[in-house]
Amino acid sequence: MKRIIVAGGGFAGLKLARMLDNRDFEILLIDKINHHQFQPLFYQVATAALEPSNISFPLRRHFKHSKNIRIRLAEVLKIFPDQNKVKTSIGDFQYDYLIIATGADTNFFGNKNFESLAYPMKSTSQALYLRYHLLQNFEDALSAPPDKIESLLNYVIVGGGPTGVELAGALAEVKKHVLPKDFHDFDFTRMKIMLLEGGDKTLGNMSEMASEYSKKYLEELGVLVMLNTRVKDYDGVQLLIDDGSVIKTKTVIWAAGVKGNLIEGLNPGDVEKGNRIKVNRFNQLLSFPNIYAMGDIAIMRTPKFPNGHPQLANVAINQAKNVAKNFLRQQKNQSLIEYEYMDKGALATVGKHRAVADLPSIKFHGAIAWYAWMGLHLVLLMGFKNRLFVFVNWVIAYFTNNSTLRLIFKPFSKRNL
Repeated sequence: MKRIIVAGGGFAGLKLARMLDNRDFEILLIDKINHHQFQPLFYQVATAALEPSNISFPLRRHFKHSKNIRIRLAEVLKIFPDQNKVKTSIGDFQYDYLIIATGADTNFFGNKNFESLAYPMKSTSQALYLRYHLLQNFEDALSAPPDKIESLLNYVIVGGGPTGVELAGALAEVKKHVLPKDFHDFDFTRMKIMLLEGGDKTLGNMSEMASEYSKKYLEELGVLVMLNTRVKDYDGVQLLIDDGSVIKTKTVIWAAGVKGNLIEGLNPGDVEKGNRIKVNRFNQLLSFPNIYAMGDIAIMRTPKFPNGHPQLANVAINQAKNVAKNFLRQQKNQSLIEYEYMDKGALATVGKHRAVADLPSIKFHGAIAWYAWMGLHLVLLMGFKNRLFVFVNWVIAYFTNNSTLRLIFKPFSKRNL
């Protein structure tokens, strides 16, 4: 029986394991955390609209009836391709096939100050940490001296892609609907939400319609959208812009870029800009055909996508499906199937009844796009219970413009006892 090691329990790794569940393969799924994270809804965890458990699904629960899948919580530290071996934080493991599905992490483009002081949002724990920071900031503003108020009330989001746009819209709705009810004795109209984008439009990878309406919706909600604006440095209180201007803020949220979670030991010639691993049409590495890369970590050039596929969940899921089918075809000595992404479009939401949709045959915006966005994300969520809880939370929020999740849990320390 062939042994497959899957490094990463994200969309790609989990889908491949599910496709080969109870098949004639021995599968070892390795991840640093014990659950699958639904990244598209991190921003709703950060703004206290959803609980982290609503968008997370335990890996072991999903494979509780599996006879061929083992799960280990560990970090893959190094690959030894010539020995078909991986080194992890809990020991070494041999493989016949290795699947690299480690996804992507925040790219700070080498700026150490942003890396240490800005708030990323690439994991559930980071989204929770941002939530507690935001809630504590609102409380601190009540008693802050006049010279500190501005930095507490300025919220800066760097990056005008889907994550930045959706987070800015969610924060604007918190400012409009939640803060006036929670803080009767403070004027939060002074709160400023700024979205800084280095390019000349928001949602740069979507259509002109999507860019135009996302900016329009954000401005309707009171977000200050600053295009062609690049940040240079940050000291925790002042954000320096490339034109020399300064923004006083204690909250810089980084949504400006991603880079692959690369594992040591690969051939440098297999790695491109952004730490993405070059693969052929079967998701195999060029140097080692028994090593595969899928999802955000991989870059596959095809006639339709000469610059590589977009880093979307749908791409990762369908690459995993194709690789799993090819493993099964190999067992039957059948020819392999090349992968090509069928672009089903993209959606992004800004707020209630405000969303944009780019579908292959039609582009639209407004309430219909918003409902379509919600429906798609409910379908992609794992587990009936998660879908039900998220749906109920959204229904309650729809009618009340509120949630009951604004709880501040500080890190535990024995010194506080």
